[in-house]
Amino acid sequence: MTLWSRWVALMSRTEHPLGLALFRIAVGLVSLMTVVSPVWSGVVELIWTDRAHGGYRLISKGPWLVEWLGGPSPEVTWGLLSVSIVSSVFLIAGVGGRVVAFICLWTTMGITDMNGQAGGSYDELLTCALFLVVLADSTRTLSVDCRIQTGEWTCSTGVPSWPRWLAILQIVTVYWSTGAQKVSAFWTPAGGFSAIWYILQQPSWQRADMAWVAPFYPVTQVMTATTWVWELTSPLLLLAFWYRHTRDRPGRLRGFMNRVDWRLWFALFGVMTHIGVFLVMNVGPFTWVTLAFYVAFFHPDEWMGAARRLRDRFSA
Repeated sequence: MTLWSRWVALMSRTEHPLGLALFRIAVGLVSLMTVVSPVWSGVVELIWTDRAHGGYRLISKGPWLVEWLGGPSPEVTWGLLSVSIVSSVFLIAGVGGRVVAFICLWTTMGITDMNGQAGGSYDELLTCALFLVVLADSTRTLSVDCRIQTGEWTCSTGVPSWPRWLAILQIVTVYWSTGAQKVSAFWTPAGGFSAIWYILQQPSWQRADMAWVAPFYPVTQVMTATTWVWELTSPLLLLAFWYRHTRDRPGRLRGFMNRVDWRLWFALFGVMTHIGVFLVMNVGPFTWVTLAFYVAFFHPDEWMGAARRLRDRFSA
């Protein structure tokens, strides 16, 4: 086969729709949490309207969608917010397919891009996740769309698998670029691997006073070193997926990475890291939008196998 033929064959691969459906639900939940949180806290107009309408800063025109609708006024903000909330709920339920995902993408992006001081890089990552849902056939199963089309809540008709692969590539890119940008000496032996200890002492990040961490400085050094190395070596995850895809081929490294299941160890470290960050630091929805991508790490057959094992255990 020519290189192009191989590429076409790879992109034409299909898989059970469960994986992308779970990704859709996870992203919808994060999107809903992101836009509902300011409503719950009562700060919507404070952070997402112009100073002239009661906001704390001058926003001027806002993103193009906000500008097109008339500017960062309470009416525009609440209108976009309402559509974002409804479309997030529809996304979770699997209503409207790619059209609803597209609406959710643009309204959520319009809201979160309104004020850069009231958000973070997690907003851009959420935008990337929503864009992947637009590309994916994610309502084929576990959705209202499936119920309407087939009369059942589930369906096993295959869907293209490449959007799930893009999700894996996206999160690897996030981790590797984050590690590569850690150029401060404090992330290296030259600075004593002291970065995390210093970060935990910054009031802007703390959920509570972290003075109690002082006796555990060596532990934070280990955490700093392992986190940095984990991020820099995240491209190995792509190699692990390729080795699983070609597991029938020879090679010691291929056999080793499949035998130990590199994906699982990578995911376990990532989950512990992100949950730990969430417990001690105020980083917005970063933890949850990042973990939403972890759904893509495992093939739909693996998710179904795990569900069967749980069902058998609880029914025994």
